[in-house]
Amino acid sequence: MLQGKANTWCSTVVLMFFILITAFITVSGNSLNTDREILLNLKSFLENQNRVNRGRYSGWNRWTSNPCEWHGIMCSPDMERVTGINLSDSKISGEMFNNFSALTQLHHLDFSRNTLKGLIPDDLNRCHNLFYLNLSHNILGGELKLTGLTRLEKLDLSTNRFHGEVKFSFPAICNRLVVANLSMNNFIGRIDTFFDGCLNLMYLDLSSNKFTGNIWTGFSRLVEFSVSENRVSGLIPASSFSDNCNLIGLDLSVNMFHGEVPREISNCKKLVMLNLWGNKFSGPIPSELGSISTLEGLLLGNNEFSRVIPESLLNLNNLAVLDLSYNNFGGRLQEIFGRFRQLKSLVLQGNSYIDGLSSSGIHKLTNISRLDLSYNNFSGHLPAEFSEMVGLKFLILAYNQFTGPIPPQYGDLSQLQALDLSFNRLIWSIPPSVGNLRSLLWLMLANNSLTGEIPGELGNCSSLLWLNLANNQLSGRFPPELANIGRNPTLTFESNRRSNAMIASPSDCLVTKRLLTMDYSPFGFIYTILTRKICKNVWDQLLQGYGFFQVCVKGSPVRKYRVSGYLQLSGNQLTGEVPSDIGKMQHFSVLHLSYNQFNGELPVEIGNLPLVVLNISWNKFSGQIPREIGNLNCLQNLDLSHNNFSGIFPTNLNCLNELSKFNISFNPQIAGQIPNIGQLATFEEESYLGNPLLHSRLFKLQDPTVPPLNTGKQALPGEEESEDGFWWKALLMEYGCGMAFGMVMLCICVVKVQPKWIVNNVEGWHQLKAVRPWKKNGSRGGGRII
Repeated sequence: MLQGKANTWCSTVVLMFFILITAFITVSGNSLNTDREILLNLKSFLENQNRVNRGRYSGWNRWTSNPCEWHGIMCSPDMERVTGINLSDSKISGEMFNNFSALTQLHHLDFSRNTLKGLIPDDLNRCHNLFYLNLSHNILGGELKLTGLTRLEKLDLSTNRFHGEVKFSFPAICNRLVVANLSMNNFIGRIDTFFDGCLNLMYLDLSSNKFTGNIWTGFSRLVEFSVSENRVSGLIPASSFSDNCNLIGLDLSVNMFHGEVPREISNCKKLVMLNLWGNKFSGPIPSELGSISTLEGLLLGNNEFSRVIPESLLNLNNLAVLDLSYNNFGGRLQEIFGRFRQLKSLVLQGNSYIDGLSSSGIHKLTNISRLDLSYNNFSGHLPAEFSEMVGLKFLILAYNQFTGPIPPQYGDLSQLQALDLSFNRLIWSIPPSVGNLRSLLWLMLANNSLTGEIPGELGNCSSLLWLNLANNQLSGRFPPELANIGRNPTLTFESNRRSNAMIASPSDCLVTKRLLTMDYSPFGFIYTILTRKICKNVWDQLLQGYGFFQVCVKGSPVRKYRVSGYLQLSGNQLTGEVPSDIGKMQHFSVLHLSYNQFNGELPVEIGNLPLVVLNISWNKFSGQIPREIGNLNCLQNLDLSHNNFSGIFPTNLNCLNELSKFNISFNPQIAGQIPNIGQLATFEEESYLGNPLLHSRLFKLQDPTVPPLNTGKQALPGEEESEDGFWWKALLMEYGCGMAFGMVMLCICVVKVQPKWIVNNVEGWHQLKAVRPWKKNGSRGGGRII
């Protein structure tokens, strides 16, 4: 019995020992030391995937072993546990770490603005204490399955490649969710039921996806809701706008909604921005909108609204942005627009308005900073009264039918940053007063009938980075002063950084594309990747002087992100030599001088520019091609064709490794050998045509104006004939064989059978020939005489 009690006592002691050991292991497993080991595993994982160009995480454990002092690490107030990791914009690529759940007190995880790829690992679903997750601006993909993150309060997965429906995560993670940003992905399916259970949700952004179906009617309880740039359709129910509407921002733009806009929208008394642009809304603009006194942005463009503008909108004292573009208003400009004195931006492009502007009163909008009347049919002279709009920064009047001269009074618009008068019928010369515009960034005068010389006063436009004078009738020389444009845009950029950003309109994207893109320009990528958010980001970066692509910098092997401009003078009648001062244009990456009559030698100073595009084709340049062009390491497009260059072909152009377009054709005095290997060997014969003194082992250069002679030489054994030569030879052989076979069969038939109809026809033909010639109305079949 004593033995049994002893055994029981021993078993109890052993059990207690194991419990204590387990507790010790558990406690020690949830400590700062174990968190530290997991972070070091994360560091090794990241360094293995990123061998070069590592972020600041590579310094972990280098100067201190305390993870709470490491870059991007957050700890609890008692400094006992790791609670957050922020490695945003840390140059991290590769897949996600697969053991975040081991950090059992992890609340905050931010890996945004990297290049993470692949799927979100299932391990992340076991981070049950996570309330902040930001994986935006990566290239993560797959279906979204985050059902384990039930304590999440903020979720940002924008700008990735997620696809599938959101039902796999919503409403499962809705319990505490306040902010959800799923924009700029590839999500599909409906949205009208999955967010009903998200009772704490205040901010929901579903823009730039592929959602379909009807609108979610519970959006009015949110503070901000965006479903722009999707495929959502149907009517907007009046019941969507409840009496207790909390909306500050509502963005339904670029979808397929139709019908009238419910008047009940006026229940949203706190609304600041309403964007309905790019749908099929019709009927009248609700006059009830005039009761929303907080409204600052009203974007109704690209719909089918009636042209009557409610007088009640004049009561919106805070209204700063009004966009009514592309509504097919037609007729003369409504007089009411001249009374919106509170506006800072008015966009009426694409409405087919006619006649002039002088009687519209629109020049009385003295507070306005942006006026866009492009893509209409306005005619007559440009109103000189626009010079009274002293706060004007952007004046966009392109694609109309304005005539007459450019008013010299526009030189008084001291704050003007963009003047776009392109694609009109303007005549006479460019007024020298334009040189007074020190803040001017864009001057777009292309496709008019302007004459005279380019005024040297333009060189005073120290901020001017984008100048397009193409396709006019300008004459005279390239003024040396012109090389001074854009020499110091810093003051303009700094002013824009200090000013408050204006509400962006989708119409602004159209302006951005027109002002930035041109043939062969580095801005050309905008056409393929442009969404409204990207557009706004690009536009804001440029206005503030932040570059978004790398350019070469003189004297440095390292490329830097810098704002870079263009000079477009093609399609005029400019003459003379290009001055050596052109080497001063260090802020320009695109130079278009084609289709003019420039002559003389191309200045060697052109090799000092950070050029991406150089097009001087169809001129009369002579002399040797400057070897300094071979130093333009960022050059992607080089067109020297149709000139009078001479001398030895500069083979150092072969060092331009990024060259994707090259043309030196029709410079018949250029001599030398085209390299057999390297970048120049990648271009076809068309890049070298019309240069009889050039030689290549890769192809035989011929004069394209002289067709090749047919020598009658037969192909030798082993020689291949081209497909173009083979098909017609085969056809002739087949035709010839058929004719021979037919003639043989005909002879046999005649000799052996002697059919009566043949004998009669032959005899008749001999008789006809003997008597008289055929008449035009004679019978061809019977051979009878008429």
